[in-house]
Amino acid sequence: MLIQSSDTRPEIEAIQISLFRQASVAKKISGLRSLSMTILQLSRRAIVRANPGLSEQEMKCKLVEYHYGAGLAECFRSYLDKTAQ
Repeated sequence: MLIQSSDTRPEIEAIQISLFRQASVAKKISGLRSLSMTILQLSRRAIVRANPGLSEQEMKCKLVEYHYGAGLAECFRSYLDKTAQ
């Protein structure tokens, strides 16, 4: 088996992969959802730290830009502007 992680011993990695394979689909999806939420929370916190004067709306637009690109962020910004009126 190919080593996936350089900082984990191969026998431990084999156990982790085996446990992941045995997990139910619901458990796998739950883990992915949790990881995604953590990534978004950490990204949000980093944006706020780097740009302390941003409004909540601009922070959300930056988050969309960093994760999904400038084009989608501009569409999101336009949407927010239209719904705010």
